[in-house]
Amino acid sequence: MHFESLSDFFAMGGYASYVWSAFGITFIAMFVLLFVSARRSKSLLKEVEAKLARQARIDAAKNLENTL
Repeated sequence: MHFESLSDFFAMGGYASYVWSAFGITFIAMFVLLFVSARRSKSLLKEVEAKLARQARIDAAKNLENTL
């Protein structure tokens, strides 16, 4: 589809409200998904680090028990 001017492009032949709202909703959804995924990733990483540290403490305690 060819447009005569930039304002015609933004008007989208009378369907601008539908077209631009669809783009807006899509970009907002993608941003929210990116934000939530990044937060969840950090949370999972901290959880794994805590579990590894706990397991290391358990293993160290077992080694101390065997020395008595």
